[in-house]
Parts: sequence; C-alpha cells; structure tokens
Amino acid sequence: MNTQHMKITHPAAARHWRPVALAGLIFLSGCATTHRTDSGADVRVPDTWQQTSADARTLPVSLSPWWTELQDPALTQLIQLALARNNNLAQAAIKVRRAQLVAGQAAADQLPNLGVRANTNASQALDGGATSRSHSLNASASWEVDLWNRLGTLRDAAEWEALATEQDRQAVAMSLVGTVANQYWQVAYLNQRVAASEQSMAYARQTLKLIQNQHSVGSVSGLEVSQATQALASQEAAHTQWVQQRVQARNALAILLDSPPGHPLHEAGRLPEGALPTVSAGLPASLLNRRPDLRAAELRLRKSLASVDATRAS
Repeated sequence: MNTQHMKITHPAAARHWRPVALAGLIFLSGCATTHRTDSGADVRVPDTWQQTSADARTLPVSLSPWWTELQDPALTQLIQLALARNNNLAQAAIKVRRAQLVAGQAAADQLPNLGVRANTNASQALDGGATSRSHSLNASASWEVDLWNRLGTLRDAAEWEALATEQDRQAVAMSLVGTVANQYWQVAYLNQRVAASEQSMAYARQTLKLIQNQHSVGSVSGLEVSQATQALASQEAAHTQWVQQRVQARNALAILLDSPPGHPLHEAGRLPEGALPTVSAGLPASLLNRRPDLRAAELRLRKSLASVDATRAS
C-alpha cells in the first residue's frame, strides 16, 4: 500500500523540483568563473639550423648594445643622446607609466575600501549659557567579494597591457637606434661622396684650363673646349646634389636627437673599411623572442582573453 502510494506521488514531486534544479544549474553555469590557464602552443623547433655555430648555451641572456661592437665613439654618443632626448621614446615611456598606474588601480580594487569621518559640533544658548560640544567618529569599510574572479581577471588584463606597453617602448627604442645608426652612416657616405665630388671638380678644372691653353696656341679646336666646359658643369651640378642630400641627412639626424636643424653633430668622414662584427643569429625561436613587437602582440592577446573572462564573470 505504501509502496504504491510512493510510486504515484514520486513522479509529481520530480516534476515539481526539476525546473528548480534546472534553473539553479543554469545560474551556476552562467556565474562560474571562466579564468583561463592558456599555455603556449606546442611548436616543433628543429634541433639544428643553417647557422651551425649558433649554440643556445653560449648566447647571452641579454644581448649587449650591438652598436658598441662597431668601435665608433661618435655613433655611440649619438645613440645615447637619442635615447635620452627623443620625443617618441619619451611618449612611449609616458604610456608605460600610465598603464602601470592603471594596473595598480586594478589591483587596488581587490582591496577593502576604508573610510573615516570625524565631526565636531559646538552650540551655545542665546542667554549666554554653557557651551555644549559633541564629537562623533564614523568609520566605514566596503569590499566587493570577487566570487567569480571578475576583479582578478580585470587586474590580469591591466597587467598584460602594462607589460605590452613596455614592449612597445622597447620596440620604439630599437627602431630609434636603427634609424640613428642608418642616418649616421648615410651622412658618412655623403661626406665621402662630397669629398670625391670635390676631387672630380678639381680635376675637371685642371683639364679645362689645360685645354684652354692648348686652344690658345691652336692645338685643339673650340669643340674640345666646349666639351671640357660641359664636363665641369656636370661635375658642379652633381656636387650640388650631393651637398643638398647631406644637408637633408644631417637635418634628419638632428631631429632624431631633438636638436634644431643645422645643429653641428659628431659625424664620420667616410664609411668604415674594415669587416663588420659578426652577430650570432641564434635559433629560430630566439629570433622571434628578440622582437618586442611580437612580444607585445602576445601580451595583448592575453589581455583580450582576460577581458573576455571578466565580461563573462560580470
């Protein structure tokens, strides 16, 4: 009898509690944290590479400034000035500091907020009676319980962005160093070309003078004088172009150093003639790891994933 009664009422009770349980599961699945533990993809790197002399154990962890290997004090000084004065690099440093402050604020949001307020009141009756004073001290504390790790993922996103902006600054510095070195050697090349052009003009003047003397005694015709004159004019026109290009290169280098155009700078008179220093290529993975722009892209990808997690947890 009791068994039959249970068989009759059990389906009704199940139908009654099933919607409630289903709603609870939906609520918990919607509010559950989605914090990621992403790991890098497995990439197959060859054991050996074309550069057989590259050994990861012999490569330094932090590479020294490559320009010092050129043994050029003037270039080293210009690069140091550029790193200290360049406006683009200064703006990148400001962005890094701003991102660090945002990350610090995101971390502070996980801490309790404390507040203290003190009040003092004094009153006296109109008939000159005694003065009454009252003091009060109120303290308050508020704290958001980060049950689903929303604040934690927001903090992670801010920290990823701060690290990415630091990589941006390093990318700007790397590009700046390369541009300064390129402009420095461009000026050196133009100095060499201007010097060679001056020698060519001097030779053309001597040739023209010799032909004019020969023409005066009837040894050559006027056509040869005209050809020598035209050759000298061509040399002078080419010299003017080389000088103008050197002025432009000098001005570009001055702008990189935050100096006015025309400001005298240390420069080389000619390109180096010795062999360039050898730079170890390293392994393929280490080459990619040296690029700050790729590191910044990876960090911003992590930031995007953390932002998605924070949105889902909110």
